[in-house]
Amino acid sequence: MARAMFDYTKTVLQKVSFDAMLFCRELEKATSRLRPYEIDELKLWLISFLSDKPELRQCMIYIKD
Repeated sequence: MARAMFDYTKTVLQKVSFDAMLFCRELEKATSRLRPYEIDELKLWLISFLSDKPELRQCMIYIKD
């Protein structure tokens, strides 16, 4: 079940990546739903995903270091 939530989160983030505000909101929701190790994995995925989307990089503030 947990892996399904992580995959679902990635799908949602990909679909809303056209709007920075919506992307930030969904990312914030994801950090409250996912487990700490999934958030670490999501951070790695986001670094790769956002490499060509500079307008969305501001949303990384929702990922705790």
